[in-house]
Amino acid sequence: MTTHDEHPNRHIGEHNSGGFMNAPDGKPANGPADPATNDAPEDTTNADDHSLNGADDRPVNGGGTVVPLRPNGVRRLDDVPEQRSSKHGGQAGTELVPDDAITGAVLSEEQSKALDRRLGRQVPREVARRMAAGSVQVAKVVKESEHPRKAGKATLRHSLTLVQGLQSWVVRAWDASTLGVYRRQIKAAEAVGNQELLAEWTERKERVTAARHKRLMDLPQLMYGIARTTVGALAALVVLVLVIGVFVQLSGKGAFVDVITGVMDAIRWTITAVAFAWTPFIMALPWLILLAAWREGRRRGQLPIWLQTTADANVDTLIDETTIARALQALRIPQITAYLKDGLPLQYITPCRTDGRGTHAVIRLPAGVPADAIAQRRAALATGLHRLATEVWPSTGAEAGILDLWIADKGALQEGAGPYPLLEDGLVDVFKGVPFGKTLRGDPILAPVIERNTLTGGMPGQGKSSAARAIMAGAALDPTAELRIWVPDTNFDFEAFKPRCSRYVMGAEDERIAQIAEDLRERYAEIQTRGELLVRYETPAVTRELANKDVGLHPVFGLVEEAHVAIGHPVHGKDIAKLLVDIVRLGRKRAIHLIVSTQAPTRDSMPRDVTRNCSNGIAFAVGDHVTNDALLGQGAYKAGHRATELIPGTDRGTAVVKGFNGERSQVAQVYYIDVDRDNDQITPIINRALAAIEARGNVPGNDRVRQLPESRDLLDDLAAVLGDEPVPAADVPALLAKHAPGWMPYRRLNGKTLRQLLASEYGIKVPTTGNRYPVDPVTIRDAQVRRDTTGPDVDDDT
Repeated sequence: MTTHDEHPNRHIGEHNSGGFMNAPDGKPANGPADPATNDAPEDTTNADDHSLNGADDRPVNGGGTVVPLRPNGVRRLDDVPEQRSSKHGGQAGTELVPDDAITGAVLSEEQSKALDRRLGRQVPREVARRMAAGSVQVAKVVKESEHPRKAGKATLRHSLTLVQGLQSWVVRAWDASTLGVYRRQIKAAEAVGNQELLAEWTERKERVTAARHKRLMDLPQLMYGIARTTVGALAALVVLVLVIGVFVQLSGKGAFVDVITGVMDAIRWTITAVAFAWTPFIMALPWLILLAAWREGRRRGQLPIWLQTTADANVDTLIDETTIARALQALRIPQITAYLKDGLPLQYITPCRTDGRGTHAVIRLPAGVPADAIAQRRAALATGLHRLATEVWPSTGAEAGILDLWIADKGALQEGAGPYPLLEDGLVDVFKGVPFGKTLRGDPILAPVIERNTLTGGMPGQGKSSAARAIMAGAALDPTAELRIWVPDTNFDFEAFKPRCSRYVMGAEDERIAQIAEDLRERYAEIQTRGELLVRYETPAVTRELANKDVGLHPVFGLVEEAHVAIGHPVHGKDIAKLLVDIVRLGRKRAIHLIVSTQAPTRDSMPRDVTRNCSNGIAFAVGDHVTNDALLGQGAYKAGHRATELIPGTDRGTAVVKGFNGERSQVAQVYYIDVDRDNDQITPIINRALAAIEARGNVPGNDRVRQLPESRDLLDDLAAVLGDEPVPAADVPALLAKHAPGWMPYRRLNGKTLRQLLASEYGIKVPTTGNRYPVDPVTIRDAQVRRDTTGPDVDDDT
């Protein structure tokens, strides 16, 4: 058998997994033609690397079958050991077995070399491809795991927070040591040219500097005094111990040495205890400092956006001068931007200080920036302060350019107003106001009611009935006040007030609406009577002294709940609307307070003169700026006083109110007084009010209870309204309605139905004279006489 160098065709076996290949004629191409005449073929496992991985299995020159040979028990040719026998070049004792046959071709020497070159280029590419696939897979696994990235960001976030806390301490310490607050205010006063303020802050700085210098000069003397006091105290303690020891020795109760020993043991125990506690304290001190610095960074630092997490949204940002300046700068008002860009600090007339449930500051704005411009952009300002719009309240201070800013603590709206303060005991003087709720600052707020009228509104279920209930509960606790409540709907909200009311109407039936209209007419007539009394007593308005005299000038409180229902009534609505306007206009000085409660005071549901003349406005969550301005006054929405920013459900019980104090508006949280049967809080208040009334005497009006008539006589009423001359039938219903305004059948009557009723019930036929159908009073009176003498069934011929 020839070697590789001697036989040019042997290379095909090397490139086909080192096996024998059968030529197309069926004879071995690289081995003995006959086993009887030739030796066994040489081992071809020592071929180059291409034979190990196999060559291209496509036929090149012709076709054939290669039978790869592998050592028995070895799965790959490259697993064969390199030790070879001297005879065959393979490992001794290794048996070669045939592998699966593959298709191949016989190559010439030139073809074999070309194949070597081609495989030499392909193998590195294959290896590189496999390595790249492996690296991509590893990189993908690393990317899918979020833990390293999260851990890295968390470490960086907390580290940066710690650094910001340390930086804050350094800046604050430097600021305090160099009187930074005074320097900034002096610089701001110089910038605006306010010489008076400049002199004031300069004087303050000089005083503080002198006081600090005096403390430094007194420090050695102070230290000397402390040292002298310490030495004196130790000397006195030694003398005291010696004296006690002498007395113990002389009294025979013990030995002098025992006293000294006991004192020394106590000192030794104290030193040991201090040393024992000192060691862990010293070990924990660095960690405590780092924790404090981290907390300082959380309060005063600002992380980059890409490092912030959702948990940072719940962290309360510290409100200070820097935070406010940054929020004002974010508004991009040119004058403020240029002012701060020049390095000039804002001038704080009142620096940031805690005020109730928030922070208060008064700032002089740069020239050309009115405080109203900030108030109109309240929502944008709130974003820079990390607050809800309803938690930031900018207003105009003593001057147009002074911003009075109050910022609620985060979540202050969620605390609510708390329980009604007069649930258990106490009375009210309505001339001083009635308990209403609390401001966002947490201060109790009183609703002024004398010489006022109140309009309250909002979406259903947001608290307008609770507001009316709170005002009426306060009025009920004044024993001189009279209560009247009209509810043109069927609900339970005010049923508990019924024993305290001189008028109480509930229901949407026509008869109930008519009764409300009649009561309002009575109240309007009472306004004129009270005006005459004021003239008699020569006073322009009712006072507490006049109210106490029981001369008919006691306070009267009326509530029209769901007023839009009564105003929208097809028959009485227009009358009720006109009466409400007249009462609101004229009743104020006469101690008549009207509360009008509605959902949305639109043009159709509420007369505009009512919304204009109610000095108290209470706006719960509303849906648009039209309703907002109707409740809070024209231009309120544009000026930043917006109940539209209250969230229905979330801000239930919270309202924007006007007229309660000197401010244009403020947010108030209304006291909630429960009327549920299982937690009735109104009834005890009413019982206490009735007891106070009984102790004082009956309140005027409490004995007046209106009863609806059960029936009326048409002939009697016609005889009363008709004069001596006939009246057209079309004009008679108006006369009847005016004569008996509480009787609904007369409200629905017209000329035609009147004629039909007279003909069918009383046998009176109205003639068609001139197509006017005159009703003759003589005929009516004759029918009345016949009925009274002979009964209603007697006809004209009887």
